Amino acid sequence: MATEHGGIIEQLRRNAVALVSLAVALSSLGYNTWRNEQTEANRNQRQAAFEVLLKLGELQRLVFHSHYDRDAEQGNPRTGWAYILTVRDLAQVIGTPMTGMADELLATWSAHWQDLGNDESGAEVIISGIDRARESTLQVLRALD
Repeated sequence: MATEHGGIIEQLRRNAVALVSLAVALSSLGYNTWRNEQTEANRNQRQAAFEVLLKLGELQRLVFHSHYDRDAEQGNPRTGWAYILTVRDLAQVIGTPMTGMADELLATWSAHWQDLGNDESGAEVIISGIDRARESTLQVLRALD
């Protein structure tokens, strides 16, 4: 029994470099896999955030056309609903802080879209909601690796 034990220790000594190399290779592979997944998640969040910023800009343009210009074609509220729902969908990709923002923007739009063109405070509430959403999106972009 003692010789078997001694044989194992001797084999470990002879193969120490190979075992250390194997451990380094496995840990490197694990780290690279994790880093690649993290990079892809950041890339997806970044792309979704850029799209959110574009949709928010289009929504704000729509509000201006609808409220200030009274342009029914370029300020069509149905188009606004499409922007809001797209922002909400993209917020799911970005993650937790954005999902709450998107729900808040949806609630604001739902409560005030009919005021566009009639009530200054309704337009101001919507524009304020868009500004908050834009700032939340920019904060997410700043926080990405």
